[in-house]
Amino acid sequence: MRTFSLPAWARPADISDLLKLSVPIAITRMSMMLMGITDAIVLGQSAPAELPYILNSWLPMGVSIGFGMGLLLGTQVLTSELIGIGRKEDTGRVFRRGLWASLGLGVVLTGLVFYGAEPLFHWIFVTIAPVSEAVDKIDPETIAAETAKVTRILSSGLLAFMVSQVCSFYLEALRRPLLVTVVMYVGVGINLVMDLALVGGLWGGTPMGAEGVAWATTGSRWALTVVMFILVIVLTPAFRKSVAGPLNEARRQFSVGIGTAISNVAEWGGFNMTYIIATWISLAANSIYGYSVQIIGLCFMFYLGIGSATSVRVAEAFGRGNNDEIRNAGRLGVAATVVMGAILAMVLVLFHGPLSRLLVRPDAVINGIVLAPAIASLLFIAAAATIFDGLQATASMALRAQEIVWVPGIIHVGSFFFVMIPACYWLGLVQGRGARGMMEGALIGMAVAGVLQTALLESKAARLPNKRAA
Repeated sequence: MRTFSLPAWARPADISDLLKLSVPIAITRMSMMLMGITDAIVLGQSAPAELPYILNSWLPMGVSIGFGMGLLLGTQVLTSELIGIGRKEDTGRVFRRGLWASLGLGVVLTGLVFYGAEPLFHWIFVTIAPVSEAVDKIDPETIAAETAKVTRILSSGLLAFMVSQVCSFYLEALRRPLLVTVVMYVGVGINLVMDLALVGGLWGGTPMGAEGVAWATTGSRWALTVVMFILVIVLTPAFRKSVAGPLNEARRQFSVGIGTAISNVAEWGGFNMTYIIATWISLAANSIYGYSVQIIGLCFMFYLGIGSATSVRVAEAFGRGNNDEIRNAGRLGVAATVVMGAILAMVLVLFHGPLSRLLVRPDAVINGIVLAPAIASLLFIAAAATIFDGLQATASMALRAQEIVWVPGIIHVGSFFFVMIPACYWLGLVQGRGARGMMEGALIGMAVAGVLQTALLESKAARLPNKRAA
């Protein structure tokens, strides 16, 4: 009689290791999104009509942050490889190289965003905005000016973000994710206090609306960076002398990251471009679609935890040259993503009403449209979209941990720039389906990305020899 046995990738010890890594990382990454959600909720309760200024500002900000995070990811991958072969004392050189890169990126990107914001948004909202009945109700000059003002404030936190990101990547690769988690949630608390003071006018202050959100985000980022950097100095070998690495180590560190950077630019730039399209439709469409995407973004943090943990496990196996472990770690990550996606989709469907009322006050109205029920109706589509969003993240991170860089980037560019953006434009603006059409277009783009990235990962796994590499 044949007995049932678990697949090789579903061993309890591997599942436990994935959970041990992914849960703290997911909670940590969620803190990034919780800052944004906190901003959106406080703004939705006090000045929901100003949300488009924040969302639109993330076109240059999101592209900059996504590019920087991707380029710095090599710090985590190479550190994980060294840990996998028992050379923790040599990881300091990897961190220092990443730190210099973060400083350079922060300075350059801050200058580009600060000085480019005004001409960029004037071009988007005044020069090329399509003319329609809905657009005629919006003052393009006001939208461009207010969005540029918010973007400039946010840009002053880019340097801090880059430094804190390389610190968190390093600590996570050293398997100290709980430390990062604690620090990040202190930042969430600081951000909430500043939001209530600057946006909500708590303690007698003058409400600053979207500008208050931007200052709260910037202030909390700088506070996080100081704490994170001190912890790295005190608790890790980051600044201890280490032996020189291989001649190609620097090239590998940034070549692993450049593919992720391109993918992040495609994904984040694509999503943030859809906010622009939604604003071309109407301010109401932007707010309804934008709040719904914020929920997808919160769900994405769970997947980012699974994907990051999968990346660490795959990189460690890759460093040891163990093909069976590489294959099993990737497949377990995908399976965990599907399970998590089903749970999150169920939550969105069952609690779509309460979630929408949490985001905006029940009586919030823009151009005669009540926001809460409109947001609730889109969460059914968001429930389907979030599963594919998780698959594309986990699969692409597992591929890059094996130094498969360019094909995942090409898939991201194709899915988000050449599928999602045109689909959102066509369904939302041309077909007049508004925010619902925007969400349907986003679902199409994420589905293409998720299916292709997962298929590529499995194809790679199937081609690996069934033995330990020499």
